[in-house]
Amino acid sequence: MGNNKTWHEKHREGLGFGSRLADSVAKGMGSWRFIIIQTVFVGVWMGLNVVGYIYHWDAYPFILLNLLFSTQAAYAAPIIMMSQNRQSERDRVQAQSDYQTNVDAKLEIEALAVRLDKIETEKLDKIIKMLEEMENNSTK
Repeated sequence: MGNNKTWHEKHREGLGFGSRLADSVAKGMGSWRFIIIQTVFVGVWMGLNVVGYIYHWDAYPFILLNLLFSTQAAYAAPIIMMSQNRQSERDRVQAQSDYQTNVDAKLEIEALAVRLDKIETEKLDKIIKMLEEMENNSTK
């Protein structure tokens, strides 16, 4: 089964821990689940700090929350870019694979066309030979 692996499987096996982690982070951050969880988190954070009677750990304008988002963005952007770079590489490899498949198919079709031409020529030669034999037999 080792030789029957698709290029997707081979590519996935070649990824290191950091690459797999970056892809997972990018996939997670690019999901509705992440947006919903982050929205709930922000709403709870702001709500607790606005209506908190005794202790406000991050009073309006929520500077600590802003710092958390800035830190998240500082790490998320390069991680997502790494994942996008790998996606570009996967796309390039897939395009090359598709191109090679098309070249192989073209060569196979050309070989079939040559073979069909040869068969057609052989049939025509047989028909001509049969007609010549019939003509020779009818003149005798």
